[in-house]
Amino acid sequence: MGWWQVNADTLAGSRFVVSPLAETFACLKLLHAGAGAHPGETAWLREWLPAHRARLAADPVTATLVRAGLGRDWIADFLTPTPRGGESFEEAVARVRAVRPADARAHLRTSLAGPLPGVLERDDLPERAADLLTWVWESAVRPSWERRRRVLEADVVARVAQVSRGGWAAVLDSLRPGTRWLGESRFQVNAHEYPPREISGAELLFVPVTPRAGWVSWEGRERYAVVYPCTGVLAADHRERDVPAALSALLGPGRAAVLVLLGQGPLSTTQLVALTGQGLGSVGRHLRVLWDAGRERCWCGRAEETETGESRVPWAPEAEGRGGSGRTRRKQRDAVEPETAPASLPVTRRS
Repeated sequence: MGWWQVNADTLAGSRFVVSPLAETFACLKLLHAGAGAHPGETAWLREWLPAHRARLAADPVTATLVRAGLGRDWIADFLTPTPRGGESFEEAVARVRAVRPADARAHLRTSLAGPLPGVLERDDLPERAADLLTWVWESAVRPSWERRRRVLEADVVARVAQVSRGGWAAVLDSLRPGTRWLGESRFQVNAHEYPPREISGAELLFVPVTPRAGWVSWEGRERYAVVYPCTGVLAADHRERDVPAALSALLGPGRAAVLVLLGQGPLSTTQLVALTGQGLGSVGRHLRVLWDAGRERCWCGRAEETETGESRVPWAPEAEGRGGSGRTRRKQRDAVEPETAPASLPVTRRS
């Protein structure tokens, strides 16, 4: 197994980061695999896989590059530069384009665990990789990026809440298959037999993506990242939620959708907005009605950005009598106002 030695200060200073390039590369991996893990991915593949395959069929050099770069146990390093907080897709893909050709070929030999095919003995591999990633971004990811970003940020909010409830061990154990907190400052990052790495004192990032993909990467000895898939309800296609028709007729489709999602576990207002596609005001009204009806303990919170990232404060009104106190009503108003959307919050290339 591959594991990292992480001291308490490094873990405490770790951050969650949303990366457009990581999301795009995860989508490229999904296109390469050609099979979805849930109906949302399957629908997305139906739309974009034919165009992707046609593009590679017309460009056999890039097709060979993709097969070589997405190795069975190792991803070519230059394809997945370690994310940086607040970095745009254009800034990140420029780092792919700027890789030295000799380094790109060396990375491909590592991912292949053998010699490079003759067709890849050329100097334009970084340019070709950047062009393909740009095509995936512009065609298949950017049109839905705002929704994807909201889902990713909702996952971050849930992870931060998980840290507050169960500590970092609970979060690390559940990131993706192969990750586990081993104790004694050891964090298992995958199931492969790689040498351990001492990363104490480095910047540690956790990066969610919506496809069922994950990898790790590092930049020198200064920055390390673990890319992981959003879990469960956050990763699925929420446009086709399974809301019982009778419940929808009783409560209305919007409120019924909120109630069904809350029945699967605590969710913040940010998460509910991302998952339902409804406006913040609508979600807030649904939560207030559900609370008044006594049907749900609603977990809502205003995101607070701190020096180490974002935290979430759960909200459960402490009603006094029918209308509750003035303090409770203020809490209710706060709970349905817009939350701060995190760009970089506290706690890629190898699969």
